[in-house]
Formats: sequence, structure tokens, C-alpha cells
Amino acid sequence: MLKATLKNSALRKRASQFGRLVRHSAVTPRTGETHKPRLVSNGELGVTFIGHASFFVQIGGQNVIIDPNFARWLFVLKRLRQPGVRLRDLPAIDLVLVTHAHFDHLHRPSLRAIVQHARNRRGTPPTIVIPHHVFDLVSDLGFDDVVELDWWNSYRHRGLTVTHVPSRHWGARVIRDSHRGYGGYVLRDHRHSLYHAGDTAYFYNPPSFRNVHTSPADATRAFLDLNSRWMVPMHYGTFRLSHEPMEEPLALLEKEAKAAGIQDRVLVMEEGVTKFF
Repeated sequence: MLKATLKNSALRKRASQFGRLVRHSAVTPRTGETHKPRLVSNGELGVTFIGHASFFVQIGGQNVIIDPNFARWLFVLKRLRQPGVRLRDLPAIDLVLVTHAHFDHLHRPSLRAIVQHARNRRGTPPTIVIPHHVFDLVSDLGFDDVVELDWWNSYRHRGLTVTHVPSRHWGARVIRDSHRGYGGYVLRDHRHSLYHAGDTAYFYNPPSFRNVHTSPADATRAFLDLNSRWMVPMHYGTFRLSHEPMEEPLALLEKEAKAAGIQDRVLVMEEGVTKFF
């Protein structure tokens, strides 16, 4: 009886916390603007932040989109920032990368729309790269090819090499499919390289996130460990998925970056505004 009471109490607490997230999202006005992405020339790397974990990347003469999510609602959670670009304003996508099967990263309606957009623009659909055991979630969406990768395996798409790299997270879309893979991607052409981490540890609040998401302090430390040239933050401002103030992650990251002397290498990108490298 005591065990059942404690369990029910914990469930009620979690339900109450989630209810607060839903209510806050519902009453918060959606902000942000959409832009037309600028296209690269002369072999540049172009990066456009769409929102949450979604990026449009122009690299190696190809149009790549990572974890695309154009949804205005994530189930009952309202999107609080407009997608930075409209899909109809993008060129035909050559390659889609999905880091894992969670609903905010693998958004089937967005993937289906990307396939149709490419068919309309170019006549052929794009290729999609996914972690292992995610095939069944995308096989019916009309992609030209579905490439499943394990950690440290690579896929060559014309002049672009995509390598699936480990993360500390989990891949289940629902409760009973924990066999699904997850990770990040490194993209390389002859001039540029780009790392998209997907979701990975650690996180500072709530405690249950600490082993599967990254705090601003840990993101700074990881950036230094990687010896990267630029850091582009993501996973902030778009959907309210936890209870900290919406502006807190960027404020903490700015503080950590300044303390580490790298504030000039952290690029907080406005959604839809293309940055060239």
C-alpha cells in the first residue's frame, strides 16, 4: 500500500509539472520571423538555424537538413518561436539526417513534406541517413534511399562524408523500443567539417536530464575538448520542454563562454539567418 501510494504521488507530481509546461506554452505568444535562406557560392559552408535542433546546411555543393521539425505544435506543446525558414523557400534537399527517433527530432510530417518538396523542385526525393533500427519509422515516407548507420560508420554522398558518432542519450520513440540507435553526425567535404551532436549528456535541471542532455557549462567544456573553431547553440527557445526560464540557457552559456575566454567563438544564430564560413 505504501509503495503504491508513493508511486501514485510521484505520477501526480510529474503530471502536475507537465501540466504547467502545457499551460505556459499555450498562453505564451509565438515570436520570431521567417527568412529566405541565402545560398552559398565558391564552396562556402552555409548554416541556417531553423529552430530547436533543426538546421539547413549547405556543404560540399549539397543541401542537407538535420532533424527537421517545422511543426507549430509538438502534440500539446506549442512552438514558441517561428521556424526560421519556410520549406517552400528552401532548394531541393539532397540529404536528410536524423539523429534519433524522439518526436522532436524525427518529425514524420516534416520528413514527408521534404520528400514532396524535393519531388516538386527536382523530380527526385532525397536520401535519408538514420541510426540503426529506425528504418521502420521512415521507410514509408518516400525517400530515394534510406541509409542506416552504426556508431563510427560513414556514408559517402557524392563529395560529402557523413559519419555517425556516439552520444550519451537514448533512442526509444515510445516505452518499449529502446533498441533504436541514436547519436550525432560529423559532415566533411574537402574544405569544411561540421558536428551536430543531436541530444547528449549532461544537463543541470531537472536531475533526470543530467545524464542525457548537456548543460551550458558542459557544452562549453565539450567545445574546448573538441578544439572546434565555432560553437552554434541549439535546443533553446523553441519548445518548452523543461522548467527553467526560457532565456536562462543562453544567459548561462554566455557566462560560461566568457569565463573560458571563448565568447567571440560562440555564435547565437537568429532563426532563418544564414551564416557563411
